[in-house]
Amino acid sequence: MRVGLMVNDVATEQSGYTTIRLAMQLVNHGHEAWLIGAADFTYGTDEHIHAHATTVRKKNYKSTVVFLEELQSPKARREKITVDDLDVLMLRSDPSQDAMSRPWAASAGIVFGRVAMRHGVIVLNDPNGLAKATNKMYFQLFPDEVRPLTLISREREEIKSFIKDQGGSAVLKPLQGSGGSGVFLVKPGDGANTNQMIESLTRDGYVIAQEYLPAAADGDTRLFMMNGRPFRYRGKYAAFRRVRSGEDMRSNIHAGGKLREAEITDQHLRLAEIIRPKLVQDGMFLVGIDIVGDKLMEINVFSPGGLGSAQKFEKVSFTNGVIEALERKVDYMKYYHRNFDNVDLATL
Repeated sequence: MRVGLMVNDVATEQSGYTTIRLAMQLVNHGHEAWLIGAADFTYGTDEHIHAHATTVRKKNYKSTVVFLEELQSPKARREKITVDDLDVLMLRSDPSQDAMSRPWAASAGIVFGRVAMRHGVIVLNDPNGLAKATNKMYFQLFPDEVRPLTLISREREEIKSFIKDQGGSAVLKPLQGSGGSGVFLVKPGDGANTNQMIESLTRDGYVIAQEYLPAAADGDTRLFMMNGRPFRYRGKYAAFRRVRSGEDMRSNIHAGGKLREAEITDQHLRLAEIIRPKLVQDGMFLVGIDIVGDKLMEINVFSPGGLGSAQKFEKVSFTNGVIEALERKVDYMKYYHRNFDNVDLATL
């Protein structure tokens, strides 16, 4: 199996990233794993998609640190490959990282992935589905049963009125962004500080104002969904819990949150079942959902991370589960050729 993994930039990958774990395990399983940056694609005069891609030379690795060191070193194998000859192209970049500094890069995977689909490459997640999810507005397309009450606006008075209606407490965050960046908790009596928060966020675009969920004090649960269902491998759910550190309301690890083992409840599974049809409709193969209490706070469809954290607590290799799912999809292609659309094959 030949697999391409598209990232923002190969040089900025880190050993703990889920993408690097997947790439290493693909190599260990005897597959080819090519890392492709957003700037590495070429649409050739032969009307095929090519890429200046990077892989490793050895066949077995025990450490993602060693694997990544080789991948980012002069020892790495760098070639111009034909993307259309890959079995699978996984789009694992985070558009929000490039939105300000390299706006052209934010949609590169979607643009080139769409063309690669024409030639039979399985592209995951489906690029047309990802095009709908380039900012947090995608979240509002899911049933209101699973979402906190939300206002999206750039009008200060509308936002302040929403906060007032919520009893003076609300969460403010940018429409475009990830990793807990630019997230504020407004509390009763904040007054002038609220104006400053709104002004800071509106400089870069629209603001999401969301009802504050008291259960957020206990952190959130990241549950992975694969093929439209809660990701379960060898009887264990791919999940972990994040709890906030000190007074910081954000439980996101980038914001100082701490990891804990997750207990997946019927309530978690009910939320997953409600959103399943939409994930299947949009061809979302691997997704991370963040749950607070009885609501979803976020759906990460671009580069859901944390499989390593789930593996640490559950003592099973969820990356192997992902690879087995990819192998099945490639087998389906052999049996049925291209009689399924990419969006259907994504969640089979």
